[in-house]
Amino acid sequence: MRDNKKLTVMVSSTVYGIEELLDRIYTLLTAFGYDVWMSHKGTVPVYSNRSAFENCIAAVDDCDLFLGLITPHYGSGKDGGGLSITHQELKRAIALNKPRWLLVHDHVVFARSLLSHLGYEREAGRGNLSLKENRILDDLRVIDMYEEAVLSEKPLRDRQGNWVQKFRSDDDAALFATAQFSRYQEVEAFVQENFRDSAHVSRTIQERRDNS
Repeated sequence: MRDNKKLTVMVSSTVYGIEELLDRIYTLLTAFGYDVWMSHKGTVPVYSNRSAFENCIAAVDDCDLFLGLITPHYGSGKDGGGLSITHQELKRAIALNKPRWLLVHDHVVFARSLLSHLGYEREAGRGNLSLKENRILDDLRVIDMYEEAVLSEKPLRDRQGNWVQKFRSDDDAALFATAQFSRYQEVEAFVQENFRDSAHVSRTIQERRDNS
């Protein structure tokens, strides 16, 4: 149980190439009143009996809110050929139906659209493609992440929580974070109303109210 009773936002572990943006998002979210777990800033709870991967996944399990960033850089995996930690964090957040907000870089959206028009649709259709010395995307699995985030496998009528905001610049991403998280009490009310089955979220909100 946390002493500060703030809602906790877990920011996905993507780091490479967006360090300044992460610093900016961290500053914004803490100013808005959240407890921010971000591997880039060293604020993710770390236990010495767990691997880096296990600590990150546990943070997704324990957070109240999840802010995911999908960039042109896929990131490192749990093992040599495994899914990246960031990818597995996203999968976990979706599987747990965490209250989530997602940002995707414009290059990822453009690459997906281009490949789809060329006949390479979805993960299976892109399976035989490879990237060599590509400065735009370093792994086609960033497109897989985007498709998972928008719940592309589900019929349109069943897609809830599939809003993914495209960004081209740090300003775009910071604007989204400000618009979505600046009204702390509204976020708290939204989570309480729509995710009341989440014991962790409900407990956090109730403890905060009891101590206000």
